[in-house]
Formats: sequence, C-alpha cells, structure tokens
Amino acid sequence: MDFILAATDKHSNARAGIITTDHGEIATPVFMPVGTAGTVKAVHIRDVDKDINARIILGNTYHLYLRPGLDILKEAGGLHKFNGWTKPILTDSGGYQVYSLAARRKMSEEGAVFQSHIDGSRHMFSPEKVMDIQRIIGADIIMAFDECTPYPCDYDYALKSMELTHRWLDRCLVRFNETENVYDYRQTLFPIVQGSIYRDLRIKSAEKIASCGADGNAIGGLAVGEPIETMYEFTEMVCGILPKDKPRYLMGVGTPANILEGISQGVDMFDCVMPTRNGRNGMIFTQNGIINLRNEKWKSDFSALDPDGPSFVDGAYSRAYVRHLFVAGEMLGPMIASQHNLAFYLWLVDEARRRITDGTFADWKSQMVTKLAQRI
Repeated sequence: MDFILAATDKHSNARAGIITTDHGEIATPVFMPVGTAGTVKAVHIRDVDKDINARIILGNTYHLYLRPGLDILKEAGGLHKFNGWTKPILTDSGGYQVYSLAARRKMSEEGAVFQSHIDGSRHMFSPEKVMDIQRIIGADIIMAFDECTPYPCDYDYALKSMELTHRWLDRCLVRFNETENVYDYRQTLFPIVQGSIYRDLRIKSAEKIASCGADGNAIGGLAVGEPIETMYEFTEMVCGILPKDKPRYLMGVGTPANILEGISQGVDMFDCVMPTRNGRNGMIFTQNGIINLRNEKWKSDFSALDPDGPSFVDGAYSRAYVRHLFVAGEMLGPMIASQHNLAFYLWLVDEARRRITDGTFADWKSQMVTKLAQRI
C-alpha cells in the first residue's frame, strides 16, 4: 500500500491524500461504509459502488469468521469475490468484540475466548489466529488484534490493557511477516493506538505504534462514551505523534460534525455504523441538520430529503413519501434513508477534500459543524 499527501490546510492539520492498493485508489479524507457481515445493511453493493461512490468498505473479522465461515470465504476466493465488491476492503480484527461482548469472553495473555452470539459455541482469538483469519478473508487493509478499553476505566486497567495490546501487536507483526497473501494481491497491516483517556498512556502507545513503520496507523478506544471534547483532544495529540507520511484512521467515528473535526485534527480515514443504523430508524442527515422522518411535521412536506444539498441518488423521493414508507412498515423506507445518509457522508468528505485543496476548509468547517449538529 502506498500513500501520498496531495494537499494540506494552512489553518488546521487537515490534509488530502491518495492511498493506493491493489484494488484501486482511495482519495482521502475518506468515509468507509460498514459492511459488518459482508454487506452494507439495506444497500445493494452496486449502489454502494456506483450511486454512493464509496471507495472502500469494511468487513468484521469476528462476524465473518462465524458466518459464512472461513471455508466458504476461501472457496469463494475471498470476500471480494464472495460479495462482488471490486474496490478496497478493510477488516476490523475483532478487537472491538473484546469490548462489546465483555459478558461473552474471557481474556488472557494468549488471546480472547469468545462465546458465539449465534449458537453459544466457544472460539479462541489469538493475535496469530486473527492474522490468519484476515489473510483468508482477504481484505486489503487488516487490523492488529487489540483490546478496546471501556469508558470509564481506571488507570491500572488502562495501563495493563495497553501493554497487552502492544504485546499482541508484536505477535501480529511476526505472524503477518511470516505468512503469505492467500490471494493474488497485497495486504497491509495497521496497528492501533490505545491508552484510554490517560495522556501519558496515549503518548506511549502512539510512540510504540509509530515505531512499527507500518503503512498506516489507527486510533482506537475513543468514541466509547467519553466527553466529545476529550475525544477531540486525544485525537489531535495522537495525530501529532503518528507519522505524517502515513494515513491515520480514527476507528468508529462518528457524526458528520465529528468527522469534520477529526479531519481538521489530521485524520484521513473514518468509519461508523451511524449512517445506516440511524437511517433504518428514520433519521437522516442533511446540510442543515438532522431530521427524524417519523415526525408528524413531515407528513405533507413534498420537498427533497435535503433540498439545499447536492443532488443525491434519492432526489426523486420527498420527505412525505419516505415518511409514509416508515409509517407503513415498508422496507424501502430504511433502504432509501440508509442510502441517502451514506451518500451524504461521502459527499461531506469529498467536499472537505475539495476545500482543503482550494484553501477554504477552515472557514467552511466552522460553519458546517454548527449546522450539522442541529435538529430540524
């Protein structure tokens, strides 16, 4: 994987770049739709590609390992062949499941033992096994196995967790370097910064990750309940330590305003389930704020979902019509709203890139952050 910086903003740490993988180029900053189980929920792969124009999507190691399973994925020729996506893919290592499935797992130096949420069966994820699984899934960018600490957590827990994540990272690097690509294209490994909300731990972790010389680096363990200003503070601090000539990925973030703030702090890559999850529940994002389509006020509003925004793929549908679909329980409603939100997120990062390039990012970002967060 290669990365070049194409432009930087004079008034912030925002930058525009290009990541090159064997499945194509990724212009940054970029938002990556989440396809946990090999699909972006409620949206056809062809629409994610052609209409939404996503440049990279995510898969989840834990979920794909359980279903459809590694035998099926390998027989298919990897996730790209299995789901028909021809552009780059990134896979999460399953480290987030160490956090989110706390009641179903046991931790040790060796790794994490999970109880499947599907049938209760037990599975062991070690750093080595996670590398092997992601080799078979076949993502272009794979993540090191880590522990995502909860918020709040005490200092001793955060320290021990960070040190374990670093030891697991060393094992991931050894396993990755001693194994070959399963398919006929290259893969690259991103390590993950941890350390909870403790400044000295975050600095130590960022320095450890920076020293690995990886093709890109990720920031984990944020957006898990801490105050928003704390997330911004630690993101900016970590970005100041991670290499400038490598892409930076802020995991699991977030709202449109979060993304613009993250870009201004030097982040290049983002992912979040919010566009599709909120869309399935009738919430849409627009240039002027957030709309809950289930509200009675939109019952006879025949304007477009985002009348002041760009011409998205759903421009033919009015607020009144999509609201009707939700009220009537028609599955098309969540599909349209999910597609709209993803298109909006992709437009937002593309517009940020354009603004960085032409030197107007800082002023534009300040105006947009205020508008994007308000409820209409």
